[in-house]
Amino acid sequence: MLRRRFFWLVLALIVVSVLFLTLGAKGSWSFTLWFRGQKLASLVLIGGAISTATILFQTITHNRILTPSIMGFDALYVLILTVMIFMMGASGYAQFLKVELFLINLVLLTLASVALFTVLLKDQSSDLMRMVLTGIILGSLFRSLVQMIQRLIDPSEFSVLQSVSFARFNKVDADLLLVSAVLVGLTWAVIWKMRHRLDILALGVVLPVSLGADPNRGQLLVLVLISILVSVSTALVGPVAFLGLLVSSLTYRLIPSWHHGHILPAAILIGGITLVGGQMVLERILHLETPLAVVVECLGGLVFLFLILRKGSA
Repeated sequence: MLRRRFFWLVLALIVVSVLFLTLGAKGSWSFTLWFRGQKLASLVLIGGAISTATILFQTITHNRILTPSIMGFDALYVLILTVMIFMMGASGYAQFLKVELFLINLVLLTLASVALFTVLLKDQSSDLMRMVLTGIILGSLFRSLVQMIQRLIDPSEFSVLQSVSFARFNKVDADLLLVSAVLVGLTWAVIWKMRHRLDILALGVVLPVSLGADPNRGQLLVLVLISILVSVSTALVGPVAFLGLLVSSLTYRLIPSWHHGHILPAAILIGGITLVGGQMVLERILHLETPLAVVVECLGGLVFLFLILRKGSA
């Protein structure tokens, strides 16, 4: 059954990818395939990175409703951009190269998350829940600071901030894509190597100890890997809050297995299908200019409400 479902997932990704590359194509095929190929690669990469990070986060928190965005990543990203534009102005911000901005956001986001994880998971495994609660509080704090600073900046600078603080799946630089692919690929390799260890960490806090595993050390390592994946995807295309929840919910429904060797590849495939298929439908079939992030956030929000209401009534 699993092989058949993986076959259909791979086939679905191939079909939507071919349609994305060829549907409505005009002019030179070499230019069209190169231009659309970059967008295709970015969609698959981002979908896989966010989906993997969400699955890992739900594994160590033992909760299928929580996502990395609960830690305030999205709000921290917008706060960093807001402070940069406020301090340097729109003209100073524009002088940075795209690679420089990407690396600055990546380093700041990763360092902030690693610092938070190191402090909260230093002594007790119960600190994991404190980390989640702290993430909620910090997210609210970051959003409040963003709103306060936005009231102080010039209207023209505010328009620049608005244009860069929303997810943009159709505008990815080739150099940034290459750097992101290398970082995500290395992170995926580490995750795949520890996939059996993830199965043990998913058992809780007590059982891994009886099996000879150190849950605190494993949680810290997984959280660092999560921070890299989320930081790369956020710095590359912007904040996306509910994509991971949407994909993880579909993955658990379609793949009846608790082995991460099955769940993680399926999540990557479903994440790619979701973004590539959604962008293809919006651009090639419906001919709409609506950002894909708006549609994904709407569907993900509905899934989140459904899970909350279902769990509350259970």
